[in-house]
Amino acid sequence: MKKLVVWFLAFIITAASAVYQRRTGPTYHLRGKVEVAGTSVKYELPRSAETSADCKVDVAVAAPEVTGKILYKRFKTSDAWAKVSMARQDGRLVGLLPKQPAAGKLDYRVVLTDRGQDVSLTGEKPVIIRFKDHVPLGVLLAHVIVMFGAMLLSTRAGLAALDKKDHPRLFGAWTLLFLFVGGFVLGPLVQRLAFGAWWTGVPLGWDLTDNKTLIALVIWIIAMVAGRKGPRARGWILAASVIMLVIFLIPHSLLGSELKYPEAGR
Repeated sequence: MKKLVVWFLAFIITAASAVYQRRTGPTYHLRGKVEVAGTSVKYELPRSAETSADCKVDVAVAAPEVTGKILYKRFKTSDAWAKVSMARQDGRLVGLLPKQPAAGKLDYRVVLTDRGQDVSLTGEKPVIIRFKDHVPLGVLLAHVIVMFGAMLLSTRAGLAALDKKDHPRLFGAWTLLFLFVGGFVLGPLVQRLAFGAWWTGVPLGWDLTDNKTLIALVIWIIAMVAGRKGPRARGWILAASVIMLVIFLIPHSLLGSELKYPEAGR
């Protein structure tokens, strides 16, 4: 019973950190609400899309007199803002952002107009959306499951380090295995399929997802080597577990692959 309780606690901690990481990441839908035509308009604006089709952007607006448009331009360019008018469909205003190459990004703002008065859903700050190639569901699920398993095993190892009757090094060894497979086999495969690059962390770039995975692996290798025996062994395992938890609270895909657009032409 005690082991089940510890596993349950490890699962809760891991799941909570995974949800936090996902909801704070730059690919998660941007949510909010504004006042338009005397009513509160809630929105969920996409920040990730596939290269296979234009990206649908829609907002529920019941008031028929309200119209909408999308202003957009290529990310980190001096392009003039282009405009897409939004059409009304079943109580929603719908517009399409033009698809971009893999790792291409757009700045965009959704502007609603009520009796000549414009309201930008996100104010002057644009939403950033990144496009990616299709990744087969099986590959993506394998990556997510194995990485979640690595986080779970790392948390379990840390809890085991607090119990003198438990065996943290066993869980540490499994953590290393899952972290390597999920972060350095399946992770690069997903990145290659989505953005055309196997690795964009150090020394090739500053992708925080790649770099934090690399740091976690190095930390766990150090902990397993330095904590082979002696009274400090549990301390090394506990430290590696805590550090990995903190590292994986960093939002996923932050400073990820990014296409550099030429300034001239489209």
